[in-house]
Amino acid sequence: MKRDRLPPWHEYKRLLDGREVLIRPIRPEDAEPLRAGFSLLRPDEIRQRFLYAIKELTPEAAARLTRPDPEQEFALVAAEPQPPGEALIGAVARIAITPGTRDAEFAILVSHFISGMGLGRHLMLRLVRWARRRQLLRLYGDVLEHNTAMLGLAHSLGFQRETSDSPGLARITLDLALAPDVE
Repeated sequence: MKRDRLPPWHEYKRLLDGREVLIRPIRPEDAEPLRAGFSLLRPDEIRQRFLYAIKELTPEAAARLTRPDPEQEFALVAAEPQPPGEALIGAVARIAITPGTRDAEFAILVSHFISGMGLGRHLMLRLVRWARRRQLLRLYGDVLEHNTAMLGLAHSLGFQRETSDSPGLARITLDLALAPDVE
């Protein structure tokens, strides 16, 4: 892929340790690399993203995750700068519009291999940009109360913490009119 003419939503990002990733929309060819990378995740990373333990990412689940509904969903990956289907995926950021509303739920997973390098913030800002382009009003997500990294990131971006009916979970919300400008 030529760097001077990248397709929409594609960008190269140099991490703080000097490694480079390609941030791009998820593709169906990513299903197998996503499944393979799942086995490299620590149990706490899986719980923080899915809110419960999962032993493996099934082929059906991987196929679903790599085929977002373009009218209601958007998903980005941070991957090695290799062709889809060959690149190891280190992070996934997703957003899905809640039916019948102008709200959307987000989820982000950044592998411990590349965490702590600003990628979560970068991906969240890309989700905010997508939501604004869709003229949404609010983003929200449920976060485990002990996931201090995600709660800190959310707070730094203006998310507000709401009470949750589920023990151990915090709902965080962002009024998109108050979110930082990312255009």
